[in-house]
Amino acid sequence: MSDKHTRMLDYLLRSPEWVTAGELAEHLGVTARSIRSYVTSVKTAADPLDVIESGPAGYRINREAYAAFRTAQPPRIAQADTPQSRVYHLVRRLIDSTAGLDVYELAADVFMSDSTVEADLSRVRALLSDTGLSLARHGSVVTLLGSETDRRQLLSRMFREESTRGFLELAAIQKEFASNSLAPFKTDLIAMLDAQGYFVNEYGTNNVLLHVAIAVDRVSKRVAAAHADETPVIAADLTALLAGLIDTHFGVVLDVADLAYLVLLLQTRVVTPGLDETADPIGASLARTEDLAVVRRIVAQASEEYLVDLADDEFITRLTLHVRHLIDRAQAQDYSRNPLTRSIKTAYPMIYELAVYIASELQRQEQIRINDDEIAYIAMHVGSYLEQRSRTEELVTCVLVCPNYYTMHAQLRQRIERVLGDDVTVVHQVTRSDVPWAELHADLVLTTIAPPVPSDAVIVIQPFLTEGDVHRIREAAIRVRRLRRRAQIKDHLLQFFDESLYLRNFVAPDEETMIRELGGRMVARGLIDQSYIDGAIERERMSSTAFTDHLAVPHAMAMTAQQTSIAIAVNDSPMAWGESRVNVVALIAFSAAGRASFQSIFDQFVEVFTERADVQRLIKRSVGFPSFIDELVHLIDK
Repeated sequence: MSDKHTRMLDYLLRSPEWVTAGELAEHLGVTARSIRSYVTSVKTAADPLDVIESGPAGYRINREAYAAFRTAQPPRIAQADTPQSRVYHLVRRLIDSTAGLDVYELAADVFMSDSTVEADLSRVRALLSDTGLSLARHGSVVTLLGSETDRRQLLSRMFREESTRGFLELAAIQKEFASNSLAPFKTDLIAMLDAQGYFVNEYGTNNVLLHVAIAVDRVSKRVAAAHADETPVIAADLTALLAGLIDTHFGVVLDVADLAYLVLLLQTRVVTPGLDETADPIGASLARTEDLAVVRRIVAQASEEYLVDLADDEFITRLTLHVRHLIDRAQAQDYSRNPLTRSIKTAYPMIYELAVYIASELQRQEQIRINDDEIAYIAMHVGSYLEQRSRTEELVTCVLVCPNYYTMHAQLRQRIERVLGDDVTVVHQVTRSDVPWAELHADLVLTTIAPPVPSDAVIVIQPFLTEGDVHRIREAAIRVRRLRRRAQIKDHLLQFFDESLYLRNFVAPDEETMIRELGGRMVARGLIDQSYIDGAIERERMSSTAFTDHLAVPHAMAMTAQQTSIAIAVNDSPMAWGESRVNVVALIAFSAAGRASFQSIFDQFVEVFTERADVQRLIKRSVGFPSFIDELVHLIDK
């Protein structure tokens, strides 16, 4: 399949709903007619599996059928029916042959014409232009000239480029290098690294496995070692452990130079130092002082620019270790591929933008180029830290009441923290039977003895936690988080809405009259002046501010309000607004200082009015300002 076919399938895989031909065409930059042709081609290639379902709503992937289709397909690099795959196999044979290849014998061997082989040799010459390798020809014999290091790097590059979207699949590596030992080797490698206290980057592991497979393949053919000038830059015991694993699984003994290169790859692509028992970063001793200073400065700038708090020593240390390896890779122009780059850019645009900022400062500081894949790895560091901090802040606090009896209270707490650690955090434990109930301050109280007064916030559990207890605690934690979240949304809304600026079933003959009536109330409260109303009317004359079929949001272009606020009219009967008819009119007064904080609430507010059922519910239940706010909170958080 072509790249367009692959991109179309990838887009369908990421889409949970039906996707129209127009949406696919826009994504791929082709016509809807081309999309129909692509779908037909994929269905033909996958027959009898129905990998793409078609319907009135468009197309969607049949995930089970697609998985079966992918499993049945051989790796692209193993096929020899395209110029690219023929070139790959020709390079493999040239690399493996010390005496060279006879062109005519090769043509007969692969059942191709002499002219086809000559054309493929021309493609090989073009491929070698920047590799340090070259072709020498004497009569009909062609020989590949160059170092063993350059040969291995060419193999690695070609394999990565031929693998689907750059993601190295373990099955493809095993098939290409005829080795069934890579999967168990990988399992033992990860276990060994974990035992040594390292965090493992799974996305970089298969890249190292590719180099292991190449090294084992080359050494087993009695080829000299590569990378003779490399020396290990990580602990010698790791080198010894890696050598033992390779010998055990492949029956091959690599020399110091090969092992040094593989250890270097592990260090720069796979492992990050973990934490010791005192929770101090082991990596702090490995991070260079100058690198820490640079990263700390850049992170401080990013924090100020994007209004996020990244001032955490552990995060900065880990990012510094990653940055050091990133710089090494960038200087060698040997970047790590990241299969999540596209999804990170799409799903987490602000985190990715923050990573772009950090990368741009690193580029200026180090005079290097950082590509999208490496930026996505920075985003993974940033996103992981922000998510961890966010989850910690969202945890529901609880007090555990369990009278002391041998170690029962300690065992109960350990089980709660192990099973429910993602939902609750125990902030205090009471081990006495005379419980000071009035002094227990937390979101929930988990108790093995009944309280004197029942409460939704007090959950009676068994001394030996049951599945029923776990379920009830989780349900209570969900309820607490929902109430907490809705209280936050309500607080944010009340920063911009006020009961004196709420009108119910207010009739106005036209848009300008409605703007003046709502604006007059804002003028009376000192929020805006008459010029803002005039500006809103001028803006409305330029283009209707009916954002949806139910909502109009008139506003002036100038941000001259004393504070950002909203005057709103909610009506049972719609009024004409431009070419639409709206039930809700919200005059927004923007202030320069408050617009940024208002943006997220504004986006959520407008989204409520995109669904007709939600609008009808809001109008029906908003009999007054308090009910309007409560219903708006409910719809935003539904």
